[in-house]
Amino acid sequence: MTYVGESRPAMSGPHDGRGASDDSGQHHGAAGLRDVVAAYVGLTKPRVIELLLLTTVPVMFFAQRGVPPLGLVVATVIGGTLSAGSASAYNCVYDRDIDEQMRRTRRRALPRHMVTPGAALAFATALAVISTVVLGVWVNPLSAGLSLGANAFYVFGYTMILKRRTTQNIVWGGLAGCFPALIGWTAVTGELSWVPVVLFAVVFFWTPPHTWALALRYREDYANVDVPMLPVVKNAREVGRQIVLYAWVMVATSLLLWPVAGTGPVYPVAAGVLGAVFLLEAHKMWSRARGTEDLSVIQPMRLFHHSNLYLSLLFVAVALDPLLFR
Repeated sequence: MTYVGESRPAMSGPHDGRGASDDSGQHHGAAGLRDVVAAYVGLTKPRVIELLLLTTVPVMFFAQRGVPPLGLVVATVIGGTLSAGSASAYNCVYDRDIDEQMRRTRRRALPRHMVTPGAALAFATALAVISTVVLGVWVNPLSAGLSLGANAFYVFGYTMILKRRTTQNIVWGGLAGCFPALIGWTAVTGELSWVPVVLFAVVFFWTPPHTWALALRYREDYANVDVPMLPVVKNAREVGRQIVLYAWVMVATSLLLWPVAGTGPVYPVAAGVLGAVFLLEAHKMWSRARGTEDLSVIQPMRLFHHSNLYLSLLFVAVALDPLLFR
């Protein structure tokens, strides 16, 4: 493990004590290139992108009431991936000072000095421009505008203004992560309606329980860098209570899609079952948090991982419903 201030070789390879041959030099060069590519890819936070795409593509199936054109899906996925990657890279540039001090983030490219801030900023800007062009030309201007707006809100609204100033940082900053539902819908229809707004709201109410569970696990990290995440300023019991409140609103909102969109039976059954399981897990964590701050007892990461599963399966149901019941 590399700690702040430690150096780490950018390249590694076999060494037999006799000096590097031409072959080993080529190997070292290839390893170095892979490290650089991996560093730039890491700036985009691929796991976050996966989650965002999971709330984009299923909505396209729902909007199409079937299988959308493959070219449109590919263009939307490419544009969305580049846009989300751009926002994450900007975030890495701005937060590089605190990333160096947090266990969860100190292995990122900028804290390890694999990429310079200037290069990362240029990379983020290039991704933003390319993503806007891709969405504007091959999807539609509305989707491109929504994507650019989400990017700007995440960078300026959340990263630069909210994150270090208020316990409500992730509540309102999480709005940026809700836009993929709107983008997926407008990519197919070219207009907005109440249907994607309901799904937008589901992701909005899902974000605090998801993020606060993770922040509870790493609250010492956030406290050390003066980021006022809710678990830093409130005890675990209060965090658990607020997670439960948001979870109830999230589940109720998810069920609204049934009457608003006139879905088949797949979606409401899935939403009901998944919501019941999520609520059970949220209440269990709240119960475990009463009277203790011991994370081994509270097990916040259990809810965090479950929240990923919940959102994934819910949006799979969004895609399957029109395929099975047109």
